[in-house]
Amino acid sequence: MKKDEEKLNRRVNMQNHELEQVIKNADRAINNEDFDHLMEFYSEDATLVVKPGTVAKGKEQIRRAFIAIAEYFNHSLIVNQEKMAIIETGDTALVVAQAQLIANQKDDSEFSMERTATYVFKKDSTGTWRCIIDNSYGAEIIKN
Repeated sequence: MKKDEEKLNRRVNMQNHELEQVIKNADRAINNEDFDHLMEFYSEDATLVVKPGTVAKGKEQIRRAFIAIAEYFNHSLIVNQEKMAIIETGDTALVVAQAQLIANQKDDSEFSMERTATYVFKKDSTGTWRCIIDNSYGAEIIKN
């Protein structure tokens, strides 16, 4: 019973899950505006919440959305995921992350925001995790 409890605690803590590095690599691609590389993290039919009420579907729309976001922030957006909780079942995982967004070259003012983001990942046929839902707004999407 003790081993089962330890195993459960490791799963609940979700430390050092491979998705942590996947997400850090995706953040690096966003920060470097390497949108070709960034698209490797998404499934073909992925959905990105651009802002509450607006989504981009599929890699081409998502790529265009990231280009527009970079332009909106005058190419100064830095994204970093602080803490993460990862809940996995089979080939699907829910990630809840403390996301920090900073932009110091925005036209109207400096921008900094912390969000509790939610992401859904699915392993593809090669065993590679792909983001299928990217919602950096988390539960904020249901608020008016």
